This record gives sequence, C-alpha cells and structure tokens, in this order.
Amino acid sequence: MKIKVIVSAVALALSVGACSTQNETEEVTRVISPTEQGSSLSQPVSSSGLTQASLKLIGETLDIRYRVVTNIPDDNCDQGAADGRCFLAEIDLTSQVDIDSKDWAIYYSQMRPIQSIVGDEFSITRIQGDLHKITPAVGFSGIRKEQTKTIQFRGELWQLSETDAMPNYYIVADGLEPVIIASTQVSVDPETGMEVRPYVSAFTDSDSQYKRRETDKLQWATTEVLYRNNLNTPVDASLAENTILPTPSKVSLKTDAKAISLKDGIKLELNGVSLEAVDAALQRLARIGVEQSNPEVESGVNTALYPLATASIEGEYRLEISSNEIKIFAADDAGYSYGLASLAALVDANTLTVNPMIVEDTPRFDFRGMHIDVSRNFHSKQLILDLLDQMAAYKLNKLHLHMADDEGWRLEIAGLAELTEVGSKRCHDLNEDTCLLPQLGSGPYSDTKVNGYYSKADYIEILQYATARQIQVIPSMDMPGHSRAAIKSMESRARKLNAQGKVEEAKQYLLSDSQDKTVYSSIQYYNDNTLNVCMESTFTFIEKVIDEIAKLHQAAGVPLNLYHIGADETAGAWLESPLCKAFIANNDKGVTSMDQLGAYFIERTSKMLADKGIEAAGWSDGMSHTRPENMPKQAQSNIWDVIAHGGHKRAHQQANLGWQAVLGQPEVLYFDFPYEADPKEHGYYWASRNTNSKKIHSFMTGNLPANAEQWTDIENLPFEADDTLKTDESGKVISEPLKAPFGFAGIQGQLWSETVRSDDVAEYMMFPRLMMLAERAWHKPSWEVPYQYQGAVYNQNSGFFTKEMRQAQASDWHTVANTLGAKELLKLDKANIAYRVPTPGAVIKDGKLFANVIFPGLEIEYRDATGRWQNYAEGVRVTAPVEVRVIAADGKRKGRTLVVE
Repeated sequence: MKIKVIVSAVALALSVGACSTQNETEEVTRVISPTEQGSSLSQPVSSSGLTQASLKLIGETLDIRYRVVTNIPDDNCDQGAADGRCFLAEIDLTSQVDIDSKDWAIYYSQMRPIQSIVGDEFSITRIQGDLHKITPAVGFSGIRKEQTKTIQFRGELWQLSETDAMPNYYIVADGLEPVIIASTQVSVDPETGMEVRPYVSAFTDSDSQYKRRETDKLQWATTEVLYRNNLNTPVDASLAENTILPTPSKVSLKTDAKAISLKDGIKLELNGVSLEAVDAALQRLARIGVEQSNPEVESGVNTALYPLATASIEGEYRLEISSNEIKIFAADDAGYSYGLASLAALVDANTLTVNPMIVEDTPRFDFRGMHIDVSRNFHSKQLILDLLDQMAAYKLNKLHLHMADDEGWRLEIAGLAELTEVGSKRCHDLNEDTCLLPQLGSGPYSDTKVNGYYSKADYIEILQYATARQIQVIPSMDMPGHSRAAIKSMESRARKLNAQGKVEEAKQYLLSDSQDKTVYSSIQYYNDNTLNVCMESTFTFIEKVIDEIAKLHQAAGVPLNLYHIGADETAGAWLESPLCKAFIANNDKGVTSMDQLGAYFIERTSKMLADKGIEAAGWSDGMSHTRPENMPKQAQSNIWDVIAHGGHKRAHQQANLGWQAVLGQPEVLYFDFPYEADPKEHGYYWASRNTNSKKIHSFMTGNLPANAEQWTDIENLPFEADDTLKTDESGKVISEPLKAPFGFAGIQGQLWSETVRSDDVAEYMMFPRLMMLAERAWHKPSWEVPYQYQGAVYNQNSGFFTKEMRQAQASDWHTVANTLGAKELLKLDKANIAYRVPTPGAVIKDGKLFANVIFPGLEIEYRDATGRWQNYAEGVRVTAPVEVRVIAADGKRKGRTLVVE
C-alpha cells in the first residue's frame, strides 16, 4: 500500500509536535517491522508536524505506568452494566520531551472495556475486542518534559491480576509508521526465566485491589498462608522410592530381592514388537540416564517385551522387575510404552536404581487428554513436540489442538492462502487487508512470536510424532462463534478477487453477510466474530477446511476420525441478517426461528462430519442447544461447566444421552488460571484464582457434585451441589442424576493462551499440573466418594466424604507431593521443561525462620538484612526484612521471590 507523505517545514521544529487545530486525520494502515524504522529527520512528516524520528523518540522515552487503584465499586460505576461492578485504574504518561501535538494516538489492549474517564484531557475508545485507543481530547494542554499526566478511568467488573495489563502499547500519527512504546514491553527475569511487566504497579492492598466483592473471603497467598497450607505434608523422600506417577492399579514389592542398577543401560528384546512403537519411551529412559545398551556386549539389564494374552483394555500392561531382568507384558503398542514409562517413573535419576516388584495396571479412562490453544497466541512446533513427549511419559493419549479462534488461524490450508497470509498474524492494519487487528498486547508488528502458523509439513510431523507416542491429535477450528480470524481472512480474499473482477469466486468461501446490521457482543467484546450460518458459502468453507485437514492426516498415515467444531455461539448474532430472515422464512431444515440457528449449524456440521466417517466434538454449552434426535449417534461433548455453579447437571445430562462426555471443569482443569491466589501469578481467573497441583489431585472425577464437600467457590465460600431429580410444573425434567451404566469418557486439561505469550510461560502454566491431570485420568483413588445414582445433595456438612476418606486422600497426597519433589521434577529439568518452581511458605517466630514448600525435597533459600542468598535450615535466626525462594530440582532455575511478612 502506498503512503502519501506530507512534507512540511514544521518537520525541522525542535518540539516533538507543534500545537495544531487540525482534526485527527486517517491513520496509517500499512505496517513495517522495527528494523525498517529509521531516525533521520528527512523521513515522512505527519500533518501535525510530527516526524518519524520524533515519534520514535517518544516511543523510546515515554514512560507508561498502569495501576489498579481499587476494585471496590462506587456510585460512579455504570449501574446498568455488570451488576454495577467496576474498577478504578490509572495510566501515567511521563514524557522526556515536550508533546504539544494533538494528532497522535496510543493503541493498547485493555482486558475490560472502559466505562468512563475522569477529566477532559484524554479519551479512550474501544476499537474491537480488547484493542483500545488513547487520544488527546478537547481539554488536552500538552505534556511538558518530565511531566506526568494521569488518565484515570473506570472499567467493567474488576482486574485482579497484574498480568491483566497487556504489553506493547504503541503510538501512531498520521502518515507515520507506528512505534512501540519501549516502557510497556515485557522483560524476562534472568533467575526465574519468566515474563516481568515493569510498567505495572504492584498490588499492595488485598482488601481494595484483590477482592472481587465485599463477600470475597479468598486470602492472598502470602508466605504465611502458603506455610499453613503446606504444614501437614511431611518431608519424606522414602515415599517416592517405589512410587509411579500416574499411580498403577496394583504394585507388589519383592522385599526379599535386592535393588537393580540400570547404570549400564538395558538390553531390549522386542520379541516381534516394533521398535518404532516403543522408541519414544526408550528416549525418555535415555534422558534420565538409562541408555539402551549394545546387544553384543554383556552389560545392561535384559529387558524383554512379551504378549499379554488376557488384556482387555487398551494400554493395559504388566511390569515385572527382578534382581537381574525386566519383563513387560502387553497386548498393544500403548501397553508396552506405558510399561516402559512406569519403569522410567521408578528410576531415581541420581542413582539409576529400581527395586524388584510386579506392577499390574490398567487406565481408568479411555480419554486422557490435554488441550492447548495456539490461536490466541501462537506457540511453536517444538513446544508441541515437547508436550507430546511429556504426555506420553505420563500416559496421556489425546492432544486437543486448538488452531483457530478470533485472534488467529494457525494451520496452512491448501487453496485458502489468506487464512495464514492474513489470519495468522496481527499488526496495525486497520483495514485488515494484510493482517488482523492487534489483540492481547501483540503490538503493531507482524514479525513477533505471538504470530505464526503450522505449515502442512509441520502438522504432518506433529501427527506422526504423536502417533509414535500413542497419542491422537484432535484438530479444532472454533465455530460458529470465535471465528473472527477466518471471517476477516475470507473478507480479505473476497476484496482481492472482487478487485480482479472475479465476483463469483469471491463469494465462494465468504463467511459474513455485508448487509447484516445485527448489533451484538461476544464475551471477548467482538461484534463481528460469528459465522453467518444462513450462507451456503459458510458450509462450503467448512467442508473445504475439513477435507484439507483430512488429507494431511492421510499423508501422515493417521486417519482423521475426531474433529472438534467448537460449537460456541454468540448470543444475539444474526438477528438482523437479511439472509437469515430469508432462510427462516423459507427452508426445508425445520428451522422456524432465529434461536434455532445455532442448533441447526451444529447438527448440520456434525452430520457432514459423520458422512465423512469423522466423529464431531464440541463444547458442552453449544452442544446442549442441539436436538439429540438430529445429531449423529456418536458425539463428544467437552464439559466446561463450573461445579460450584451447578456444573454437574449438564455433565450428567449429556452423559445420559450416550455421548462421550469429557470432563474439563474450569476450576480444576483450566491450566491458564493462577496456581496460587497471588496477583503476580499469570492467567485469567474467572472460575478459580488458586488451582495448584494439590487441588487437581483432590478432584473426584467420578462424582462431580461430591466435590462440594471439599472445595469452595472462587471467593472461598462454601457451595451446595444438588444432584436430585428436578422437574418443572409440567413434569419436564430439568436436571437428573447420572444414569447407570452411563459415565464419563475421560478428562482433559485446558491451556487457553490469552495471557500466555511464550513457550516458557506455556510450560510454566502446564507443568507440573499436567502430572496431576494424568494421575486423575489414569487412576481411580480409594478415597473418591462413590456416586449416588439415586441422587443426593452435597455440601460441607453432608458427610459423604468421610473422615477416613479424607485421611486416605491426605496420605495419598503426601506420597505424590514427595514424589514430585524428590524425583519427578528433576526429570522435567532433564527434558528442559520450564515448569513452575513453586513459591515457598514461611513465617518468622521469635526471630527464627521456618519455611516449607508444596513439593518436599526442593531446596529453599533466604536472604535477610545481610543481603546475600543462603541455604535455608529450619529455625535459622534471621534479621528482617527476609526474602525466600525455592530452587528447581536441578539447582539451576529459581522460583519467584516472596517477602516474609
């Protein structure tokens, strides 16, 4: 795109911008990379006198600070929105040069929409989604050098995390290229390896800044709170010695036999089993120091694979370890791999020894999944391959790969180049001809790591890598809602083809009706992110995408037999679409009203997939709108309803339909939520602010409502789960208990990536929580409350979760926690996984420091008034102030530092 350059003598002015009475003119719609920017005053000049060099100087020197003042609402909140809830925040602008011009704008991502602004110097306008624009308003009097101007505003609901403040603000002026404001860029802490947001003021007041409302009882996870939480977990490395994660069905120790050393490796006897089938498991053993030895030499422990004639469940195996040999019995590739994975789990990475025993094992659930969103922010192919390695190590077998959403399309599709040419990147192109609008703090440039896509070859490699680890990849392109990337890509395609006179071809894959004047807003504040389900071109597009993905699966030698359509809807879409009005008036699909369109779309798409031999999957809310008689008999529903809000009801209803109901309860299985209740922790928090490994371990997957006996809601308040039969006045069933023999197909962890901008942060959020996901997916604990098929009401006093069950759960956790701390986290270190090193608990009593950690065995360091970090020893005398931190299992990375109050 050509940019008209306006050259003016004002370009030579020493001031960054002369006062101007001109109205703000149209902003530049083409973007270049930072390397193309220059600093010469001979470069383009805006109509207000700003030069590219002066704009660059502002970007380099303007100091921006974002600060949440309070989340306590007042009378100035919009009483007609969000139940009258709002927060008060401030943005400080401190300039190192005089800024007199009014003809500039700062673009940035604001998680919650602005309700009102205090004062008349600035205005903030929402562009689309979370993209906002700050501009000088009528009362703007300029910014003097070293002067701070504060923009105070109220936003919808609340902001409870420092990571809500997205990075990469950028400044634009008419006719000039955008410039990132350097002070708003994230940095990386050299000790922890994690992102730091220097432009965000730290939270300091728990009551005003970290409470959702007056009833909120959740405590900030200070060192004292963490110390109390960890206090009952003993430090006992012996608990890890013979422990396998995930826990097997049965383990019998051979107490009369001596330990076996694997320092010289293993000599593998395949007995007809394909080496390819177990190669990934052998690689894991090699990473922790157990190599496959040369069969021509005598060293190495004989390890033989044999058939297990009686196996009836996929992945079942038997592992026999004696003092001089190892045998693994299985009936399929998964079983042999899992047997080797259990051997690796038993190995102490420091001593490379295992004790003789017999392990007999079968999985609890067939579906043991992990979901990762690479759409909101892109994540590399290497991250996916590394994730697959760890999934295989802990016997997970489904990867739900979410590759398309509002903010990005991440898979190359033959014949639809715009999906990746436009839809895979975000930049400052307000027309969206070359990219999508910036979102989630992505900034103005397209050449950043949050942008990108998988080529066809990349995806084939991922499929084959997963298959070698007995993992099924489930592709997902969300629709009909959450589809903005696809919609804008196809609009760009249509504009290009129309300009070439190819009118009919331009319509072929169009997903939006230009005459649709419907006003709606998605949960992420988009008003243009929903496919028009009344256009045949929408279904032409969907079929094209599915067929091309199926071809990639075929090329990989892995048939596509499960596809996740999303099934998310946007309330209020299509109401004013002329095409939908015409469709409602005349169709042979049985659709008679607008509120049936969502169900029609899901049913039609599911049937399309079934005709191709592919099972449809979708999220539970969208799937609940369908008419079961219009759906294929086989369908999968991913349950993401919050248990504290009656989430067991939809899970039971959809399981009772005979669908494959896969549990993904947000308060325990959304790994983009914070580990601990601390505003410095990464993640969104709409269902939980403290999802640590212990909570995931406690999940009773076979009895969802019974979790009301042990959990509290997001505000740490008790809740009740009524699992009895409910009918309306006409006798229609509203909710009912789970019916025998129906149950759940499995469970799945979810990582959504709105706040996850890098591969390291993705690993931080997934690990070690993924290991507890595997524990609950594979093993049914003895302490789980049996399901009451006759129905029951559960609360903190209902008594189904007995004292004995609670004690068994605690004992189980003590073993698991010590196993993670004593040996499993070290294995993650050896695989270069950037797992979260936990924050420590600590208190000072009588001048002495007492500290602990959720995973006993990890080292703790402290720093007091002496100013140097020292190894912690119980009861060491200290001089305040005192800081504490935990060290990674290999002694290299450090956890986040906390101050002991």
